[in-house]
Amino acid sequence: MKHPLILASSSPFRQSLLQKFNLPFDTFSPDVDESALECETPIELVKRLSELKASAANKHFNKGLAIGSDQVAVFNNQILGKPHNKQNAVKQLNLFSGNTVTFLTGLCVYDIVTGTKKTCVEPFNVSFKILSDAQISAYCDAEQPYNCAGSFKSEGLGICLFEKLSGDDPNSLIGLPLIKLSQLLAEFGIDVLTAQGK
Repeated sequence: MKHPLILASSSPFRQSLLQKFNLPFDTFSPDVDESALECETPIELVKRLSELKASAANKHFNKGLAIGSDQVAVFNNQILGKPHNKQNAVKQLNLFSGNTVTFLTGLCVYDIVTGTKKTCVEPFNVSFKILSDAQISAYCDAEQPYNCAGSFKSEGLGICLFEKLSGDDPNSLIGLPLIKLSQLLAEFGIDVLTAQGK
C-alpha cells in the first residue's frame, strides 16, 4: 500500500472499527494531555486533540498516515468527560434521561513525511429514553462504562438506553467516523476498496 496506516490510539473499540477497512495498520498510544484549554469550545477541543494524537506518530514512525481521533459528549453546552466510576456514571445518565446529547468526534489524518494533515469534526445526536434509577444502576453494573464518554457503550447493552440516534455515521459514536475516514484517506490517494489485498 502507498502509505502504511497508523492508528494513534490504544482503544480496542477504535482498533476494531478500523479493522472493518480490511487493511493492515500499526497502533501506538499517543499519550497526550486531553485537558481543555481555557475558553476552548468542544469543537476546537476535539479538533486539536485529534491533530495532537495523529502528529504524535512522529515520535514512533518515520513514514505513514497517522489517524488520530478524539470524542466528547456535550450537554447544555457543557463538555462531559469519562465518568471513571459508577457514582459519576449514574449522575451523567440521570442528567441525560429524557434528553438529547451531542457527541463530537474529531478525526485527523496526518502524513508523517510531508506534515500534511486533514481534520474534521463529526457530530452525532443521542436521544435518551426516560430512565429509572433502577435501570441506570443495573446498566452501570452490567457494562461498567466508566471509561466511555457519556457513560455508555452504544455497541453493547447501552443501545437499550436510547430513544433514537441521529447522525451521518453510527461508527462515530463508538469513536471513529469511518465514512469520513475513507473520504480523507482518498484525499491522500488511498481508495479503501481498491487497496484490498495490496
